[in-house]
Amino acid sequence: MNGSTTSPETGAEGFGPFAHLTAPSAALYRQVMRAFVTAKERFAVHLRPEDVYGALPPEMRPAEVDAVTKALDSLVAWGNLRADPDTARVTAVEDFYRKRFIYQLTHAGESAEEALAVYDEALGRRGALQAVALHDIVTQLRALLVLAAEDEPDPAKTHLALDGLASRFAALADNARAFMGSLQRTIDLHDVEEEAFLAYKDRLIQYLERFIQDLITLGGRIARLILELEEDGRIEGLLWAAAAREAADASPEEAPHAEREACERWSGRWNGLGGWFLSRDGREAQARLLRSRALGAIPQLLAVVRALNERRSGRSDRSADLRTLARWFAEAPDDDARHRLWRTAFGLYPARHLTVDADTLAARAARPVPAGTPWSEAEPLRISPQLRRTGSYERRGKPRKVEDREARRRQLAEIAAKQRAETAAARARLVTDGTTRLSALGELDPVAFGLFLQLLGDALATWRPGMRHTVATSNDGSMEIRLSALADGTTAEIRTPGGVFRGPDHHVDIIDRTDGEEDQ
Repeated sequence: MNGSTTSPETGAEGFGPFAHLTAPSAALYRQVMRAFVTAKERFAVHLRPEDVYGALPPEMRPAEVDAVTKALDSLVAWGNLRADPDTARVTAVEDFYRKRFIYQLTHAGESAEEALAVYDEALGRRGALQAVALHDIVTQLRALLVLAAEDEPDPAKTHLALDGLASRFAALADNARAFMGSLQRTIDLHDVEEEAFLAYKDRLIQYLERFIQDLITLGGRIARLILELEEDGRIEGLLWAAAAREAADASPEEAPHAEREACERWSGRWNGLGGWFLSRDGREAQARLLRSRALGAIPQLLAVVRALNERRSGRSDRSADLRTLARWFAEAPDDDARHRLWRTAFGLYPARHLTVDADTLAARAARPVPAGTPWSEAEPLRISPQLRRTGSYERRGKPRKVEDREARRRQLAEIAAKQRAETAAARARLVTDGTTRLSALGELDPVAFGLFLQLLGDALATWRPGMRHTVATSNDGSMEIRLSALADGTTAEIRTPGGVFRGPDHHVDIIDRTDGEEDQ
C-alpha cells in the first residue's frame, strides 16, 4: 500500500523515474528530489511533507504545503518515491481516516538522481589542460623504471604505480577533451558573453602558451621513458604482476580467466598512453594533435577579438546587412512595397542628378511610362528652375568628420614587422651550418628558445622504438630538424635568460626552408 494518487502532470508515460523532467513543474520536482537526496546524506530516511516544504529554497517554495504534497504524490506515481502511512502521529480514531504519509526514496528514484547528477556535472564541465598531470606521469614512469630494474618487482608497488599512472593519464585525457570542447564554444561565442570573453582572453592565451611549452618539454621526456620501459619487454612483466594482484580477488567462477583479462586491460591502457605521446602505426601522437589544436586556437581567439572590435567600432557586416534586407523583403506587405525597397536598397531609380517636381510625379502616376520606352520617345521631364539656375537643388550640410585611423594602422604594422623580424632572427639563430651537437648551440634568447622547443618537440613526437635518427618539420613548414642519437651518453646544456635546459646530447641539423622564398 502506498496511498499514492495520480497527478494531472503524469503525461510523460513510459519514462519511469525520469518522467518528472518533462512535467510542467519540473523545477519543483527537481528541488523536491534534491531534498530527499540531501536528507539521505544526513542519514534521514523518511520525510514528511512539512519537512520537504521547509527544505525547499525560498524562491522555489509554494505558498501552501498542499502543493508539495501533490508533487510528492506525483513522484510516488512515477516510482521516484515510496509513500507509507504515517502512524507515528495518530492520537485518535479519526486520524486513521486522514491522509497522512511519510515518503522515502526508492531504488529507481535514487538511481535517477545519481544519473542526473553525473549529467549536470558533465554538462557544466569546462575541463583544464593539466600541466601538473604531466609532471605526475613523469614521476610514475620513473617509479616503474625503478621497479622494472628489480629481479622480482613487488606486485603491490607495481599495481599502485600503474594504477596511479592510469588515473592521472585518464584525468589528463578527459580534461583535455573537455577543455578543447569548451574552448571551441568560446571561440564560436556559444553561451559566452562578449564582455566576459574580452576580460579573460589574455589569461586564456597565456594559459595555452604555458601548457604548450610544458607539453613540448615534458611530452618528449614522457615519450623517452615509455620507450625505455618497452625495451626488452620490461613493461610486460610489470603488467602481468599488476594483473596477478587484481586476479587474486576474483570470484571462483571468474578466476580461470581473470588474470589474462586483467592483463589485457592493462595492456590496452598502456597502449593508450603510448599512443598519446608517440606516433605509431601511421597515427600521429595525440599530444602532438593537442599541441597543434592549442596552437591553432590562439590565432582563432585573436580573430574573434578583431571581429568584436570591428563590430563595436561600427564597421558594417555585409552578411548581417543582407540578412536584415531579406527579412524586410519577407515582411513587405505587397509587391509594390518590395519594388520600392529594391530600388532604395540597390539604387535602381532614375538619375540622381535630376529632380522632378510634384506635377511631374502626378502625371507619371496617372500615365505610367513602360520601362522599355526609349528616352527619345518619352515625354520630357520638367526640371526644377532652382536646379537650372544654381546647379544644386538642395543645400548640402557639412560632411561628417571621418576618423583618422592611420596612427593605429601604423602601430599594428610596426608590431607585425617587429614580430616578423624577431621570428626571422630566431630562425637565423637556430639554423646550423651542417650537423652539430645540441650542446654547441650556445645561449638562446627567449624567442629562439621557444622556437627550438617546438622543433625539438616535433622531432621527439616522431621517435619510435629502435630509431636512431628522425626528421621533422615545424607546423608552418618553415623549419626542418634532423635529430640523431649519440651513444656516448653526454649531456647537452642550453642556457637561456630563464634558466638552463639540460638533456641527452644529440647530433642536430636545423634547416630554414624559407630561404630564397622571402626574397622572391
